[in-house]
Amino acid sequence: MKMPKLSTILFYLFALLVILPFLFPLVWIALTSIKTQVQIVAVPPVWIFEPTLENYRRVFVEQEFGRFLLNSTIIAVGSTVFSLILGLPAAYTISRYRQQALGVLILLARLMPGISYLIPWFILFSKLQMVDTYTAMIASHMLVGMPLIVWIMVNYFDGLPRELEEAAQVDGCTLQQTFLKVVLPLSGPGIITASTLSFLFSWNNFMFALVLSADRTKPLPIAIYSFVSYAEVSWGSVMAAAVVIIAPAIILTMFFQRYVIKGLTMGAVKG
Repeated sequence: MKMPKLSTILFYLFALLVILPFLFPLVWIALTSIKTQVQIVAVPPVWIFEPTLENYRRVFVEQEFGRFLLNSTIIAVGSTVFSLILGLPAAYTISRYRQQALGVLILLARLMPGISYLIPWFILFSKLQMVDTYTAMIASHMLVGMPLIVWIMVNYFDGLPRELEEAAQVDGCTLQQTFLKVVLPLSGPGIITASTLSFLFSWNNFMFALVLSADRTKPLPIAIYSFVSYAEVSWGSVMAAAVVIIAPAIILTMFFQRYVIKGLTMGAVKG
């Protein structure tokens, strides 16, 4: 058996050094979530212990975390779906008709700090009596999701051969039929990429929920506040809740990793 080359060993060592700073916090959170409060605050840290699921029981039974999980899912899925409905035609129009001014305008909405929207959004939804509604939360999260979808899909549509669309129109398809029956089926990786990133941004969003949500629509990031008090911080519950928040994002990213990479690189090189 051949010994591994020095370059291979150095490559894996370097990869480990790069990954370790990102992997260690995740491992620490997962281990802390199955410790008792005494084990968590122990100095030096306890590495060998009997795991417990008490923190997860407290999160889902006492804190009703399932309701907050449902709220986050409704808001993230809703904002992603409506962003796709509006963003895909907008991206196709910008790509095919070279409407760069519209593209820049949409990009500016993404580049502006989110906090600048909070007061106008709160005043608007207060007047409409829509604070603490799914509509308000979904609309606010679309400020992040839709520009992201538009700019990812503009590059993706630029990379699609126009000859296919011209052939479909020669066969009698209207512009709308060409978009629905030819362009969208070919844009699967790009749509998956844009949807995944939009969902993750919405899933992790804290700022809009802090102002526009209350008990009825409180999502997961805000719900973690309930574990923090002036007297003490229930670190076990906080870490268990963090695992609940992080796990779907990690699973979604790993499942669609191949499509995300392909979608982000599509259109980077044009012939």
